[in-house]
Amino acid sequence: MGTLIRPGPAASPLPIASPSSSSAHVAVVGGGARSLRHRVSVSVAVFRSPSTQVLATRWRRRRGMVVRSDVVAGGAAAAAAGDSTRALPAMVVVHPLVLLFDRYRRRAQHYIAKIWATVTISMFYNLEVEGMENLPPNSCPGVYVANHQSFLDIYTLLTLGRCFKFISKTSIFMFPIIGWAMYLLGVIPLRRMDSRSQLDCLKRCVDLVGKGASVFFFPEGTRSRDGKLGVFKRGAFSVAAKTGAPVIAITLIGTGKLMPSGMEGILNSGSVKVIIHRPIQGNDAETLCSEARNVIADTLLLHGYGAH
Repeated sequence: MGTLIRPGPAASPLPIASPSSSSAHVAVVGGGARSLRHRVSVSVAVFRSPSTQVLATRWRRRRGMVVRSDVVAGGAAAAAAGDSTRALPAMVVVHPLVLLFDRYRRRAQHYIAKIWATVTISMFYNLEVEGMENLPPNSCPGVYVANHQSFLDIYTLLTLGRCFKFISKTSIFMFPIIGWAMYLLGVIPLRRMDSRSQLDCLKRCVDLVGKGASVFFFPEGTRSRDGKLGVFKRGAFSVAAKTGAPVIAITLIGTGKLMPSGMEGILNSGSVKVIIHRPIQGNDAETLCSEARNVIADTLLLHGYGAH
């Protein structure tokens, strides 16, 4: 039986990148009813605290008929939804100590973010991680790279519990809650189409890796609109080549189907798989780029995706 969860007039705890969005579609499917594709439109006050009640709508299919019954449910789901409003204050409280004792890795901030992301996504989709043994410890700096399909990618990757610094366009920092959390995590800002900003970004990444922190790149530079892997830019791999840090390639499968690029007001039902590949070592950026892209492309092809 499938269960559709319809929030009230408050926001979804998932990061909705477009503040102009006025509605969202949420579908959560349980049991074996994977074919259920009903959606419930809900009004969303973007980035505001979620309400303490959730309207759960149960759909039963009998002889081609759909029967709907509404019940009011509080409890664990509502408590988890409110976790996003508690995570940011916790990050603010520990921030002075983080700057004093762990300015570059910011392990406390990332631990809070991991809990925030794990609790949030557990209400909306199933997550499977393969290859956790390939992740270096937090004490070992690395350059992480992955394919980019959806706004859900970052939330999904935060559950891995590694203290890598994402690179994000500067406009995202202006969003309440999400932007503030990014600042506290030490996310690196980048102005697209600005060569000076790109150079400063790469220099900062080299500096962070040299001081023991890890960095995370989406080498395609943007989200894929058709699910196919795009061309990789060499920036991430030049950082790895200069610092001698390993490249950890990660393949994300399914996030683009749940929340397609350009359709951030929609959350489909389904599951996500994260595959972590063995670290790649080398001192030639071109070779590192080719090897990382090939391993991600091959994995996507095995799962029915393509590559440009």
